[in-house]
Amino acid sequence: MAENIQCPEVYDFRKYDRVWQRVAPDLEPYPGVQTTATVQPAAASRPPAQSGMGAAQGRPAPAGALARQESQLPGASQNPCCMGSAAAEMLEVLTGFIEESLSDRRSLLALSRRAPAWARQPLRDMAAEEETHARRLMAVHYLITGQCYRPAIAGGPVSVGRWCPALREQYHVEACNGFNYARAADGTTDPCLAKLLNELSEDEYRHARELMALLERSIQGERQRC
Repeated sequence: MAENIQCPEVYDFRKYDRVWQRVAPDLEPYPGVQTTATVQPAAASRPPAQSGMGAAQGRPAPAGALARQESQLPGASQNPCCMGSAAAEMLEVLTGFIEESLSDRRSLLALSRRAPAWARQPLRDMAAEEETHARRLMAVHYLITGQCYRPAIAGGPVSVGRWCPALREQYHVEACNGFNYARAADGTTDPCLAKLLNELSEDEYRHARELMALLERSIQGERQRC
């Protein structure tokens, strides 16, 4: 801006210097003019200041800082908020749920072989969901412990009696499973584990409703005697 000002032939530039020193003491608007006051070096003669990020990139970070950064990475926490020590307190309960899910799968498949044609696919779908429950719970076991859970392998055929009593028995199994999952969800402070257990509880209660629907049709139908 100073280059566009039409100045008189004789002018005391020290007045401008004094004004600029009050307004911006770190700047020197007239680097070619020396005043009686001590003037800071020109901005062009100073090396450019590095920002905080640039400074960090220009020199290696101390070892302690690197360790703190690594400890803040996802998964580096020794006691994470999900699937940590709070979930570990439920480990015995979770392994019991795994075994129960696999046992229910075998029972539902055996029941599907005993069922009339119209009831076979719903029972197979329930059995597939029970297997999914077991797999999800085994994944949870690994998240908590870092070790794979090896479920017990049951052998031999599953005995299924008369159709309607078998449906009644399986209904009570699924309803109790729903209740037990919900109770376990209420008993843990781990938010992720509680969410999963509530989802499994809903699945089990839905199985119970589906089994009740099969039982209603069986009782009312003429083709299948209880």
